Amino acid sequence: MSLESSFSSEKNQMGSAGFESATKPHAVCIPYPAQSHIGAMLKLAKLLHHKGFHISFVNTEFNHRRLVRARGPEFTNGTLSDFQFLTIPDGLPPSDEDATQDLPMLINSTRNNMVGPFGDLVLSLGSNPSLPPVTCIVSDGFMTFATSPVASNYGIPLIHLFTIPGCALMAVKHVRALGEKGFAPLTDESQLTNGYGNTPIDWIPGMKNMRLRDMPHFFRVCGSDDTLINFTADSGHKTDDATMTIVHTFEALEPDVLQALSSMIPRVYAVGPLHLMIDQIAREKVFASRHIECNLLEEHNECLRWLDSKEPKSVIYVNFGSIAFMSHQQLVEFAMGLTNSNQCFLWVFRPDSVNGDTATLPKEFVEKTRERGFLSGWCPQERVLCHPSIGGFLTHCGWNSTIESLSAGVPMLCWPCFADQLTNCKYICDDCGVGLEMDANVKRDEVERLVRELMEGQVGKKMRRKAMEWKERAEAASSEKGSSFMNLDKLLDEVLSQ
Repeated sequence: MSLESSFSSEKNQMGSAGFESATKPHAVCIPYPAQSHIGAMLKLAKLLHHKGFHISFVNTEFNHRRLVRARGPEFTNGTLSDFQFLTIPDGLPPSDEDATQDLPMLINSTRNNMVGPFGDLVLSLGSNPSLPPVTCIVSDGFMTFATSPVASNYGIPLIHLFTIPGCALMAVKHVRALGEKGFAPLTDESQLTNGYGNTPIDWIPGMKNMRLRDMPHFFRVCGSDDTLINFTADSGHKTDDATMTIVHTFEALEPDVLQALSSMIPRVYAVGPLHLMIDQIAREKVFASRHIECNLLEEHNECLRWLDSKEPKSVIYVNFGSIAFMSHQQLVEFAMGLTNSNQCFLWVFRPDSVNGDTATLPKEFVEKTRERGFLSGWCPQERVLCHPSIGGFLTHCGWNSTIESLSAGVPMLCWPCFADQLTNCKYICDDCGVGLEMDANVKRDEVERLVRELMEGQVGKKMRRKAMEWKERAEAASSEKGSSFMNLDKLLDEVLSQ
């Protein structure tokens, strides 16, 4: 039976009811091959599995090998019969087994090398009589170059998941307009620090008080043929390829932007925070897939025992994500700023965090902070942020970190590095009122001052109260009768009635 005919047969059997049919709906989920994207897609896949879907989760071979090393060979053994992990090649040359892959090379490979292997995989799934026919492809919004042709060719509904907030998606959709209006590309990124970065960008629907420096960083690169800006802009314009679009956010957080997006993209649904939705179900019902995890780095739990020994709200958590890099001097400034702040801290320290070199901390930092600091490998961040000892978060403003911090009621010090992090930072600080922005050219005196302000000052106390309000709104959205669950149910009803 061909994939097209098997898909049509499934629609006839299931009708709009879907969930009660003897034939399970089948979602093929494929994230962009980076840690934060994989984690968010896995959470959505687990929610779909709970709703009755058979899940085929597709990683690149490179990342699958990393997962097996990080989580052990049993990572894929003993999991559920209706939740399988599959792989496709990424088309890149061999590299160090735990290296962060070169982003421009990965982008080019996503555009040029993955569509064939992914199409072959979907075809094999559709022709396998032991599996339910493929109901839909759930694709990361930045994997659409590989997934859109396959979905179109086989007549399968395509669902985009954007693992960034609505404000960042809206900004991405207008990155190319910066060039058309004469704002980009820059001849030198230092232009943003001389006042030009404060140029108002007041023509983007649903977004208020935006400045040029708040836009995703891709526009800053000189050269109209740049891989990053073209990939980002083209991804933003390919949103029409999807039958429906999920944005990992919640309605109360971004009402204006979501309303504006809904007039530009067909069937946009705010579904999140995804981890709170999983927690909500697990508190009340058996959640068969909750144990399945997809961290590319081995988690270290010792930090949780250290946190148990600390006073409530006394520790600042420091984590710059899985792929962000800094210079050696920036690392030293952060370290000495934390030293001089006299605050307790938990720092997730990546040895590869210094671009082109091994991260080495100053001896003075090590000696002076031995009693009040804890350096950890990759940690279970959701549990850390919810720990009563955590009083603040020094973050790169990646969206997973941001929405997890909002969900935990933890205010932030923001040091955005690239991509959507600049836009996220603006919303954290100005629209949500729960963050303080740190200068990109980090200095120890500023680190010391802002850490003290966050942990001890009146501004920090005000932001902590505001953060707790956002926590309550996030919990309301992710309750079983909240907006995010209702949106997910609406989306699934539409998928199953296609």
